[in-house]
Amino acid sequence: MSYQKEKGIFMEPRRKKTSELLLRFTPYYKKYIGIMIMDLFCASLTTICEMVLPLILRYITNQGIQDLASLTVKMIWSMGVLYFGLRIVDGIASFYMAYTGHIMGARIETDMRQDAFEHLQKLSDQYYSNTKVGQLMSRMTNDLFDVTEFAHHCPEEFFIAFIKAVVAFVILARINFLLTLIIFVLVPIMGVCCTYFNLKMRAAFKKQRVHIGELNAKLEDNLLGNRVVRAFANQKIEIEKFRQDNHKFLDIKKEMYRHMAAFQDTVRMFDGLMYAVVIVAGGLFMIEGLIDPGDLVAYTLYVSTLLTTIRRIIEFAEQFQRGMTGIERFVEIMDSRIDIFDEEGAKPLEKVRGSIEFQNVSFEYTDDHTKVLEDISLTIRPGEKVALVGPSGGGKTTMCNLIPRFYDTTSGKILVDGQDIRCVTLESLRTNIGVVQQDVYLFSGTVFENIAYGRPGASKEEVIEAAKMAGAHEFISQLKAGYDTYVGERGVKLSGGQKQRISIARVFLKNPAILILDEATSALDNESEHLVNLSLERLAQGRTTMTIAHRLSTIQGADRILVLSGSQIVEEGSHSQLLEKKGMYYELYKMANAKES
Repeated sequence: MSYQKEKGIFMEPRRKKTSELLLRFTPYYKKYIGIMIMDLFCASLTTICEMVLPLILRYITNQGIQDLASLTVKMIWSMGVLYFGLRIVDGIASFYMAYTGHIMGARIETDMRQDAFEHLQKLSDQYYSNTKVGQLMSRMTNDLFDVTEFAHHCPEEFFIAFIKAVVAFVILARINFLLTLIIFVLVPIMGVCCTYFNLKMRAAFKKQRVHIGELNAKLEDNLLGNRVVRAFANQKIEIEKFRQDNHKFLDIKKEMYRHMAAFQDTVRMFDGLMYAVVIVAGGLFMIEGLIDPGDLVAYTLYVSTLLTTIRRIIEFAEQFQRGMTGIERFVEIMDSRIDIFDEEGAKPLEKVRGSIEFQNVSFEYTDDHTKVLEDISLTIRPGEKVALVGPSGGGKTTMCNLIPRFYDTTSGKILVDGQDIRCVTLESLRTNIGVVQQDVYLFSGTVFENIAYGRPGASKEEVIEAAKMAGAHEFISQLKAGYDTYVGERGVKLSGGQKQRISIARVFLKNPAILILDEATSALDNESEHLVNLSLERLAQGRTTMTIAHRLSTIQGADRILVLSGSQIVEEGSHSQLLEKKGMYYELYKMANAKES
């Protein structure tokens, strides 16, 4: 699937027309065109089998009334065998439609989910900052479930309806054209009335899906923050908040069912009206000799078939709208702009030494235009250890996030080994940068799997060596299952220091030329901090290192310290040089010492 490359942020898209959505959806049939053709062929067989019965009954009835002696046992048995043979064909065709057709729908759903997931991997931090994870999960699961039924039944139902409508019209017109004209005049009126409620249903379905996403997001928020809820004894508050959201969801479903009931009631009313026309007009025509009794029986059966088809299409409208809502929310993901991407002609970054240069770099967030960095120019030599300090909101983390292109600069350039990072591939750039953050994220899996994530395909010996370098091998060996120990969701079964050392082992295994340490020890106790610092010192050897720290005691050995404030670098130098200046760093250092004492 294609995607847009213009810069921008995720915004609430305009509501798309059904034709637009179908145009975006139909390419997914391309891989399964053979199955689709066979499915429609089977649909035509089942339709033919169904349409033959009224003709058989018409023939037998008219023959019985006009010349009963002409009806022989052999003829009736022949009709019965013919019809039963058609039913066998109908059964085989129906099995194919129900089995292979549904599998086709499931495969299309799978393809769409894969495309959506791949697209999500290309979106930047800006997108995720403006989008709830629960909403995304709802779009990736619940919304696409209905696409299976839609992908299978939509072409099938409309194809069958088309055949039945055409065949029924031809046969009914040959039996009695005037009566057929009356019946078919009512069909478009019925369609207009039903379309009105259809649109109402779609709006309600969309609202329901959005609120399911909200419920998922809040449920996830509550479950992940359950310890905080219990620590503050706020269970009652959370229960009340959930009760309100849950009842709001109920109100949305009430609205949806109201429109659905009105929709179905409209169908039933027109259904009754058409049968009434057949009874009254057909009876009068039979009195006048304009229609034979057998023809009226066949006519009634064909009208019944036509009404069943219309009813089925209209009832399918609920499934249709569910499917269209799922497609619409899928398209909204696929239309989310990718603002960090490989430029045309981007080349891999190879043999990285680790020099970094900021050339007049400025950055502001595009949603609220908050200026974070302004005209920053800086050169970092290969292997140099640079520390960033300053008040919160000064731009330290943002400055580091610009190097691996988690965000792009608003103006100016960043060079790695003299190459503009926008002119190299994202994969090669990020492969050569290791990031250790304060908030460590471990995936649900084993210790081995989490370390090996640093270099997929690494051997067990390489993983163990990385763990030893990170000072993690000893405690891992003491775990019940060693490297095969399950760490729990987000690593909840491990302490903060243990999780941090596993994340450091992951970076050791990756072996990047550039290292970013984002307050990697600020959330740890003193003993854990000491152990992690030893690991970080080993990790930083021979690498260009940028360290963000609030604890100034951890960065006194840095080659250079940058003090950021008010979106600019206000001081620069070694620890001793900055203390001699008695500027902002000196004040921060005094405050830190006062806190520790």
